Amino acid sequence: MRRLTLAGNTTVITGAASGMGAELARRLAGSGVNLALLDHNAQALASVAADLPGTTDAGAVTTHVVDLRDDDAVASTAADVIAAHPRINALITCAGSSMLGSLEQLTMEEMRWLVDVNLWGTVSITKALLPALRSQPAAHITHLASVYALAAPAGRIPYSMSKFAVRGFSEALRHELEGSTVTVGAVYPAGVRTGIILHGRYAAAIDPAVAARAASAQAAMYHTEPTDAAARIIRATERRRIRTMVGREARLIDVLTRVAPGGYWRVMRGALRQATDTTTPVA
Repeated sequence: MRRLTLAGNTTVITGAASGMGAELARRLAGSGVNLALLDHNAQALASVAADLPGTTDAGAVTTHVVDLRDDDAVASTAADVIAAHPRINALITCAGSSMLGSLEQLTMEEMRWLVDVNLWGTVSITKALLPALRSQPAAHITHLASVYALAAPAGRIPYSMSKFAVRGFSEALRHELEGSTVTVGAVYPAGVRTGIILHGRYAAAIDPAVAARAASAQAAMYHTEPTDAAARIIRATERRRIRTMVGREARLIDVLTRVAPGGYWRVMRGALRQATDTTTPVA
């Protein structure tokens, strides 16, 4: 398979105002890669773009404020991106959020919101940019799934549900585009210190102190630095890999779910006990 050349072309990154999206932008900036950065947070997005190194060339970096849940806004933004960047050969979808809570604690509205962000936002921007990607001699789409697209823990139903769906979307789209110039891969991060769990949402029915305890317990289990994760994601995009694990926990869970697909939770629940407990009052 032809290796992807990012330099001299444009990479589109969603969720670029924070977390992995911002880290990828920082790592790619100044290396000859043009960037189209998308996020719903205008102020944070502008701040990230202003601090990027080596981006003084006019048009090298463009920012686009968009709510990926709004299909019309996504279509309009995609048109703006394509107009500003004639050679888009990579899309990396990082936009997403987290949600704590059991099924009994969560409302349907809360769960639908997360699925809209994590799944339908990913589908919408991919669909809108696909014609531009198909017009290139070689292009690659990298979707950030999650280790929770491999294993589904208690207390993370909407998040895991949305990420399993992103995994399915990525695989089906890869098969659909077989034989074309566009390849599709999914990345499965685990334990990356981006703060997503600390800044994510939780069910309104949960005591905030309990939610903070659960989020902190999970964050304490994270070991992979964002810079290392970004390097792996970029390498996966350049090499057009279809499946990439990020973090030692992801590699372990990948093996565990293959070996014990019906019993992996018995192994995981002890380690995740505090991180998934959203009912026990804080002492």
